[in-house]
Amino acid sequence: MSAENLKGRYALVTGASSGLGVDFARELASRGCNLILVARREDRLQSLQQELTAQYDEIEVTVTPLDLTASEAPQRLYDQILKAGKSVDILVNNAGFGVFGTHNDIPWEKEKNMLLLDIVVVAHLTKLFLKDMLDRNFGYILQVSSIGAYQPSPTYASYSATKSFVLSFGEALNYELRNTNVSCTVVSPGVTQTEFLEVAGQEPTLYQRTLMMKSPDVVRIGIKSMLKRKSSVIPGRLNALLAWSNRFVPRRLSAALTYRFMTLQ
Repeated sequence: MSAENLKGRYALVTGASSGLGVDFARELASRGCNLILVARREDRLQSLQQELTAQYDEIEVTVTPLDLTASEAPQRLYDQILKAGKSVDILVNNAGFGVFGTHNDIPWEKEKNMLLLDIVVVAHLTKLFLKDMLDRNFGYILQVSSIGAYQPSPTYASYSATKSFVLSFGEALNYELRNTNVSCTVVSPGVTQTEFLEVAGQEPTLYQRTLMMKSPDVVRIGIKSMLKRKSSVIPGRLNALLAWSNRFVPRRLSAALTYRFMTLQ
């Protein structure tokens, strides 16, 4: 689909206050999409809204400050959008975070919120908006996973597992949708220049500094793959090679290597 075909469509982007979320919003705005931006930090959302409406005066940008891990937040968001008479044609499930550390040392409340946001919210928002897309027989869903989905990741054990869910869920869903004009694409970035490591509580390792990609580059690859209705994509040739080659490595060795990548300064 060309950029022109997205003009006037509505795109919902979660986690739109920083990092990939901001760049997803910018990329979709450049393609003429109206935007519904969701995140907890209202000041950042409003700043992005002002930037995008000043640059693209033909689009509508709505901001919705919301903690998606709050009780029934996805349902309330869906109901709010429906009440406003808007139809979401593009759902970008970008909101999420990771926590660095050994499993035993991570506080349960922090880990629980991560599991809720990275798995439950993704599944719930997908279910809510997918039905309407199927009724209209048009739509795109973009799920943001991670290269960590492809192997066990000590020091990111739970986070990596959540992204394995997103990858498997998204690829399976895309197959289920194969005979419709709705698709689900999974983008699995490697290390990216965002606030991820800071939020996770990790200093960049040698591996991370070496392979770090720029956020806009990752986003463009994800959006282009989504518009081609690809099942999944790993931005960056070296990232893709690492994920592909991991299938030939015994699981225990894969875990050991990943641990070294995550801790070697």
